[in-house]
Amino acid sequence: QVQLVESGGGLVQAGGSLRLSCAASGRTFSMYVMAWFRQAPGKEREFVAAISWTGTTYYADSVKGRFTISRDNAANTIYLQMNNLNSDYTAVYYCAADMRPGLITRGLPEYWGRGTQVTVAS
Repeated sequence: QVQLVESGGGLVQAGGSLRLSCAASGRTFSMYVMAWFRQAPGKEREFVAAISWTGTTYYADSVKGRFTISRDNAANTIYLQMNNLNSDYTAVYYCAADMRPGLITRGLPEYWGRGTQVTVAS
């Protein structure tokens, strides 16, 4: 069982930055592929970024060059650094985990956090 708790969301002005964190429980954290998804108002939840247990990263085209995902296995935590934000990035951001990369890419990870709201004011 893995529990995920996101933090770091909030209100930011356009052009600003935020860093989201996701703290995970469990002793096998390093074995999980970790990911961030987001759901904007009126839209379906979508993939943002993922990081494998080896540190290989994957990004949605919409965030490449703007977001950076990272992980600290010793701290059981992943991060999402978001830069140069605009109102298009307003959404609830969810942390997710699964040992099976295919389920991450299909948007079907086993474990989800409750999400953290990011609001970008234009």
